[in-house]
Amino acid sequence: MRFIVMVKADENSEAGVMPSEQLLAEMGRYNEELVKAGIMLAGEGLHPSSKGVRVKFSGNQRTVIDGPFAETKELIAGFWLWQVKSREEAIEWLKRAPFDGGTEIELRPVFEADDFGAEFTPELREQEERLRALVAARS
Repeated sequence: MRFIVMVKADENSEAGVMPSEQLLAEMGRYNEELVKAGIMLAGEGLHPSSKGVRVKFSGNQRTVIDGPFAETKELIAGFWLWQVKSREEAIEWLKRAPFDGGTEIELRPVFEADDFGAEFTPELREQEERLRALVAARS
């Protein structure tokens, strides 16, 4: 099972305040544990929403909305992509993350091909596999 682990933004991350050297070192050790255990597939921090945009889709119209965005509690400051055996395993790994101070982390399963049912035809599955192979080859 794959899970996306989303680190919620806060006032500091939205203000562009960088983590302390201590937290960066702790995160580095934690990420190293995740990699060695074969859990971590990807992980990145994100710039504040002031450097981002949103694109709103309405019929054929596309509207670009510049950040920053309100509702900091609804924003993401970073993420991991994990491969684990179960939701419980993901939760146990997440409990070990070096956060404090009210940090909120959201953990959600990533859709797998079988989750889409018959609508995900053999042709669409083949296309998906081909695209994933191209992406992997670029890494």
